[in-house]
Amino acid sequence: MVGPARPQFVLFGSSIVQLSFSNGGWGAILSDIYARKADILLRGYYGWNSRRAIQVLDQVFPKDAAMQPSLVIVYFGGNDSMGPHSSGLGPHVPLPEYVENMRKIAIHLKSLSDTIRIIFLTCPPVDEARVCQGTSGIFSELVRTNELCKRYSDACVKLCQELGVKVVDLFTALQQKDGWMTACFTDGIHLSEEGSKIVVAEILKVLKQAEWKPSLHWKSMPSEFAENSPYDLVAADGKTTLNPSDWTFHREIQWD
Repeated sequence: MVGPARPQFVLFGSSIVQLSFSNGGWGAILSDIYARKADILLRGYYGWNSRRAIQVLDQVFPKDAAMQPSLVIVYFGGNDSMGPHSSGLGPHVPLPEYVENMRKIAIHLKSLSDTIRIIFLTCPPVDEARVCQGTSGIFSELVRTNELCKRYSDACVKLCQELGVKVVDLFTALQQKDGWMTACFTDGIHLSEEGSKIVVAEILKVLKQAEWKPSLHWKSMPSEFAENSPYDLVAADGKTTLNPSDWTFHREIQWD
């Protein structure tokens, strides 16, 4: 491990997490926003469901770890909500079991420390037509419908309200974008850069509004090694220096 130790934000979930550093993804955007403030750690597993996630909770989040995360953002549901395969194989998890699995994840994370913060992301919608077109000879037909996605999304929101866990309703948020089916996905399921920007905006909204102490919103967190230095760039007056530790002008979006 390198130091100084920074707060750790862990992204835990299935492919929408694993791919969050691809295609201008939301994990990469968060890493830029939290540069010099927090370490964004990726724990994403393509194709996983909540049933498989609870099998590795103690390995991904051991209770005896020397340092526990400050924030965990959890996403499972897209694969769970797929229609069941006739063989009994595949990622489908019945809705009641999905809810209990997500409950177990929340309870385990809460047990790690008194200061850990949690945000769940719900199952997003899909572009059903593109999902059907994307079926190939590699795997069986994908049964992914927005009716199923909404059921799992609503159940996740209800569970979070019950447990006092912050939640981002991706099913609703993505559909606020005009032409969302084309704009928000690369393949009808996984997020495009535009879709990821919506995810980031919703996460930042939660972090800004949460009454957590200390705040985990990026504007409220100190930058590492932010003190003034004579080695900084010299200002136009030729007498002072400019501290660049919190400059954000390079960003396409000036995030709130």
